[in-house]
Amino acid sequence: MGSGHGHHHHNHGHAAPQTHGRAFALAIGLNLVFVIAEVAAGLISGSMALIADAGHNLSDVLSLMIAWAASVLAARPPSERFTYGFKSSSILAAIANAALLWVALGAILFETVRRFADPPPVDGLAMVWVAGLGIVVNGASAFLFAQGRKTDLNLRAAFLHLIADAAVSAGVVIAGIGVMLTGALLIDPITSLVITAVIAWGSWGLLRDSVKMGLLAVPDTIDIDRVRAYLAAQPGVAAVHDLHVWPMSTTETAMTAHLVVPGGHPGDAFLHAIAHGLEHDFGIGHATLQVEVQAGADCALESNQVI
Repeated sequence: MGSGHGHHHHNHGHAAPQTHGRAFALAIGLNLVFVIAEVAAGLISGSMALIADAGHNLSDVLSLMIAWAASVLAARPPSERFTYGFKSSSILAAIANAALLWVALGAILFETVRRFADPPPVDGLAMVWVAGLGIVVNGASAFLFAQGRKTDLNLRAAFLHLIADAAVSAGVVIAGIGVMLTGALLIDPITSLVITAVIAWGSWGLLRDSVKMGLLAVPDTIDIDRVRAYLAAQPGVAAVHDLHVWPMSTTETAMTAHLVVPGGHPGDAFLHAIAHGLEHDFGIGHATLQVEVQAGADCALESNQVI
């Protein structure tokens, strides 16, 4: 049985991935200053809604730091020890960020429930002013990641978190106005509870997507049946097996497959053409193909055999 191996990576020789260092630095600096101001205002005014929002903003600062570190690592070249480089660090960062959000949620929820039993007096005006500043800070920070959010899960997470923060701050403004107009102290913990629910809802998708990436699931943007059909339709290909597609990072996808070509190895041009099509049509930038004259032994990880 004859066999051959083909590999193609469209990005060979291109510049290293952007780390978006300036965007991360500005967003972290803005939000860190705001967190300090918000905690101080929350303690002085007695507003749990402000403290809850500050807790979430602090988790976002830590998340931005983790995402920034991961983006820097992902840009490092491969080595003899780490042959894929540190690209998967962006996936680990996404998982860490999702877990961090849920830890913050638990702490905020605990304090919020306690405040329902004995709501302390709050300063509605302070809530309005500080949360209003939060809308500006988070909106400006989100703008820094608007362009990269479409291609990177980490940047999308940063963008969505910051946009959600701006929306949550708007909710705190409304709560502050409500306290000023009615004097109802329960408005503050109720708002905090709503904030917690909004954060939980928004972070669930990030947790789900990051865990799927960590388990090397086929990215949602790729239809593996279409990939298999594309490979099977190539000239001379009689069968396709051992097809695997997985995320190398939050922005790059890899694939391996065995192609049964009874007529013999069709040449490197054939392999390069297929790899180019995989990248252009499916976004798979790191494809490895093995050509066989006849099908080899079944692989234990063959996707057709695994439930």
